[in-house]
Amino acid sequence: MKHRIFLPLAAAIVVSIAGCSGSTDTTEEKQDTPIPVVTAKPSQTTMNGVTASGQVEALSSASISTRLIGTITHVYVKVGDRVRQGQLLATISSEEITAKKAQTDAQITGAQAELENAKKDFDRYNALFARQSATASELDNATLRFHAAKSRLETARQMRREIDASAAYARLTAPFSGAVTQRLMDEGNLATPGTPILVLEQDHGLRVSATVPESDINRIKTGDKAVVEVKSTGLKITGALSQISASSIATGGQYQVRISLPEAGQKGLYSGMYVNVFIPVNAQPASAHPDESQPASAAKSATENEPLLVPKSALVEKDQLTGLYTISSQHTALLRYVRTGRSIGDKIEILSGLNAGESFIVSSSGRLYNGTPVTDR
Repeated sequence: MKHRIFLPLAAAIVVSIAGCSGSTDTTEEKQDTPIPVVTAKPSQTTMNGVTASGQVEALSSASISTRLIGTITHVYVKVGDRVRQGQLLATISSEEITAKKAQTDAQITGAQAELENAKKDFDRYNALFARQSATASELDNATLRFHAAKSRLETARQMRREIDASAAYARLTAPFSGAVTQRLMDEGNLATPGTPILVLEQDHGLRVSATVPESDINRIKTGDKAVVEVKSTGLKITGALSQISASSIATGGQYQVRISLPEAGQKGLYSGMYVNVFIPVNAQPASAHPDESQPASAAKSATENEPLLVPKSALVEKDQLTGLYTISSQHTALLRYVRTGRSIGDKIEILSGLNAGESFIVSSSGRLYNGTPVTDR
């Protein structure tokens, strides 16, 4: 009797479970709503050029140090202060210099007195020798003493000049008008010869210092235009190559170049800012009517060699790889991994993984992943 009571109940549970299972399958088969996206094709340019990274720097920069060993008694400026040429920046304890100055002053006084006596003897023996009252040997001795006294006085005076020159290093002044960019020591620190105490940069005048690889150094020359883009602000300035280093021995195979900047474009720039540099070279504008004398294969090859550029904002970083989202034949997002090259402004060169005529997704109205249904708006 108990088995007959629970059998219908078990059948009802089985039917209920089957009904729930059918409801779940219906939910999984439901399609996602397509995400609107904006697509584009990579741009091609006939502009060829050299790219480099660099920094903004002052035209003149000086490390203020001393030739003395002594305690810094006072530093009169702080970082950011504007100073004028000749302004006192710091002083160093000069007791040793003061003592040497007093010593040489005493030597000068003694040498002057000795010279006066030697001069009197020299004049007297000259007069006696003229009256034949002194021998030639006595006159020679008086002459030697006179010249020796003159030499000792001159030596003492030169020592005093040397001490005065050293004493000048106890008072550090600005070599030019500018701004204090670093304060490396304070009052009480021991100053030693050659150790910087302050760093001063010229108040006006900035330039860019960058490095160019040896594969590109023969493609540029002084006077070439250069487009400088500040990484932090996106500001773009057109300058000109003013210096190109002839050696890379001290820079690890990179040649240092300097780019002069127009004064009007230096507003908002600060020394130390990082920049990207693009130097156009061998620019060849694309012709709407290719030369019929050239074989079609040659024209096609020239087009294929033009760099493919895509916006940097379209790139996707995943698992230390770089990719672009494309649209598959099923109208779904498909992540395509690519190999990138040089940066040119806000765009980047695609070396492989994308063809010239292929479209890629520039932006979307939602989060993309492989297989996401999309619609091109």
